[in-house]
Amino acid sequence: MNKDWFVYILECKDQSLYTGITTNLKRRVIEHNTDNKKGAKSLRGKRPVKLVYYESFDTIIKAASREKAIKNWKRINKLKLINKGRLKGFTL
Repeated sequence: MNKDWFVYILECKDQSLYTGITTNLKRRVIEHNTDNKKGAKSLRGKRPVKLVYYESFDTIIKAASREKAIKNWKRINKLKLINKGRLKGFTL
């Protein structure tokens, strides 16, 4: 059984960007926005966060490779990607 993997970009309250990987976008965004211990520590003072971009992959290897590449990009390149694939009216 194939499981979809998602690479996602969140925009934080301070307009910083966070890139991550998950198999469940809704759950992960909720984790990042709540006080449970499952959200990224680096986001705890930057809530709320909102999902602004995601891509899906059929393997963790492909998703992790893409996540690593995006994390190495400059902010301007991430913003271009976000604007190209803008999530208009998207809700989890």
